[in-house]
Order: sequence, then C-alpha cells, then structure tokens
Amino acid sequence: MDRKPSHMTIPTEDLPNVSKVSVEILASAKDVIHHFARSIADEIELNNKRDQPTRLILPVGPVSQYPLLADICNREGISWRHVHTFNMDEYCDWQGRAIPFDHPLSFKGFMHQYLFELLDPTLRIPKDQIHFPDPLNLDLISQVIEDVGGIDTCYGGLGFHGHIAFNEPPLSRWYKISPAEFRESLARIVQLAPETVVINSSYNTGGNAAALPPMAVTLGMRDILASRRIRLYCPSGGWQQNILRIALLGEEDVDYPVTLLQGHPDYVIIADENTAQPPMVGLLGKNPE
Repeated sequence: MDRKPSHMTIPTEDLPNVSKVSVEILASAKDVIHHFARSIADEIELNNKRDQPTRLILPVGPVSQYPLLADICNREGISWRHVHTFNMDEYCDWQGRAIPFDHPLSFKGFMHQYLFELLDPTLRIPKDQIHFPDPLNLDLISQVIEDVGGIDTCYGGLGFHGHIAFNEPPLSRWYKISPAEFRESLARIVQLAPETVVINSSYNTGGNAAALPPMAVTLGMRDILASRRIRLYCPSGGWQQNILRIALLGEEDVDYPVTLLQGHPDYVIIADENTAQPPMVGLLGKNPE
C-alpha cells in the first residue's frame, strides 16, 4: 500500500489533477448531501421519461440525503413505480441472522421510515421492488440483480478503512485474499472489523460498542463493480480525510477495499472541502481551564 506522506499533504485544490479516479469537491457537507439526493432524483426522472426502469444500489451511510430525496420527488412528482432498489447491507446478530425490522439500527427499517414511506402514496416504489441481501439466501440478491438487467448506478459512502458496503478487509491472519479474489466476492455474512464497531458505535449507540450488532450481511464486490456507474459520497469531515486520500491516490490493496474500484469506467467520488483537506496530526483541542 502506497502511504507516501506526499499523498496526505497535497493541497485540496490539486486533488482533482492528481487523483487516480474522478473526484468532485463541493463547498460543504450540505452541498454533498444535496448533490446525492438530486442525483438520484434526476436519474429516476430521466429514466421515467425514457420509459425505462431505474436499478440502484443504495447505502445506509450517508443517510441525510433520503428525507431530502423524498421531498424532491414529492414536490416534482417523480414516480418510483419503475425503480428497483438493492440495499448494500444489513446488520446481523451474533448468529448471522438479520436484525428485526423494528430494531433501532435496522437498515431496512430506516429506509422505509426515512425514504420509502415519505414518498407520496401515488409515487411509491412497489414493495416487491425493494431488495436487501438475505443472510439465509445469500445468492438471491445477485440473481435478482441479473433478472432486472443489472445495476444502473451504485451509490455509496466510504468506511473508515475504505470498506464499500460491509466488504470489510479480511480479518484472518492465517490466509490472504488477493485483489482479484476480493473483486469477485459475492454476498456474504461478515464479522465487523473492530474499527468499524468503534466508528459506528460512536455515531449510533453513544459509544456503547456492545449495543452494535457484531455481524452484517453485505453485497459482494462483484455486484458493485458490475454496476454501470459508481458514485461515492464523502461528507463526514475529519475521520474520512485519510481514507479519502487513500481512495484517490493509493495503490490497490485488500486492506483498503475502496482502492479495488480504481479502473471502473464510470466512477466518481464526491466530497466536501473539509473532508478533502490534508489530514492534520496534532492535539487540536484545549484543556479545560
């Protein structure tokens, strides 16, 4: 993995010129979230006008775009009747079963509450066109993606160590997965990496790591890479600064799965200026006086 200090010190304004992948840097996190919502709405509207379906992979993280997306679609009358959504992942309990719909951390529950049920009833997506990976039938989601004609756009975020969906870097010290093998990974159940547990619990459980489900079911990299377009959104500021630069400038490395997207023919990362800043090392806070 190339971790040259120069990667981390390149001025923000120079990143688009030196990045290995296309990158758009917007002024604020709010602009990134609006871009995310607007992009999905525009894609659906365009396909509706062409009398074509829209087939999307969607994340839970970032999340702020979804109420905004529902509002845009309601105001502009953008129908979801011909949309097929495939969520990237879902938390699982210690036995590898998906957590219940009514669990406060359920991705499925979140998507219904903050997107699908916010749409006007006349615009809503049919329930049988909403798909999540099933830990009890792992190959089903890939088959459904094939049946609907493949994915138009994979929308996503960026994890602390660059996981896409919950394609966590392999944890075992006893075997290694090559980049080629990882790119061909299928839907599967994964143990969450310790750093994922720390970051996600800091956001979602008040730092109570024990309250976070320990496992997840995820789409594999093969379905993500087969998407005709990939758009990743990074509005999270300080903790994403390092991994954003690895995504843009690093060599391919299974330890940082986002680097395996390099070379996709239509792949763009959208970040705000704060996230695109060079990472700073130092004790920036003040002691209480």
